[in-house]
Amino acid sequence: MTTTQIQIKPKLLTAEDLLCLYSEGVRGELIRGELCETVSVGVEHGQTVANLIIAIGSVVKPKRLGRLAGSDSGVLLERDPDTVREPDVLFISAERLPLDVRVTGYSELVPDLVVEVASPSDSRRSVHDKARMWHSYGAPLVWAAYPNTRSVDVHRADGSIVTLSEDDTLDGGEVLPGFSILVRDIFEP
Repeated sequence: MTTTQIQIKPKLLTAEDLLCLYSEGVRGELIRGELCETVSVGVEHGQTVANLIIAIGSVVKPKRLGRLAGSDSGVLLERDPDTVREPDVLFISAERLPLDVRVTGYSELVPDLVVEVASPSDSRRSVHDKARMWHSYGAPLVWAAYPNTRSVDVHRADGSIVTLSEDDTLDGGEVLPGFSILVRDIFEP
């Protein structure tokens, strides 16, 4: 008598499943239906995210340029299997998503600007890979902020990368007109 082994594939999660998990305290992203849990990465990371949201918001909100959100927002990038990624900061212009349109759940529009703040355990390569991933879905501008070196890499859709030190000025270019900040101010308490 022979036995047959049956391999059972784990159920792939959907974006809707991920939203339900959030209500149970599970935090993470979906990559092709598989949950990648995230953990808290500390005050320096959160402070950097907050500084960027405050600075960008001081331009976006009064001029009603679009939507600005933090990492819990999530962006649905693929369906069947679902991919939901959570940049640390995202901006979607009002031209692409009018301010009077209510969005519940995840955005299905790729942001115009994505900001990823490197966690202490992130390698520069892994952050660059995230930037390339965002560009592959159509994000025109990605900023990668590195608290440990107090620098920002500006990734443009054409593949160019410019590294700014703390004495340089970061600007929003055509994506976020009127925005500029000294890089050092991004990392100040």
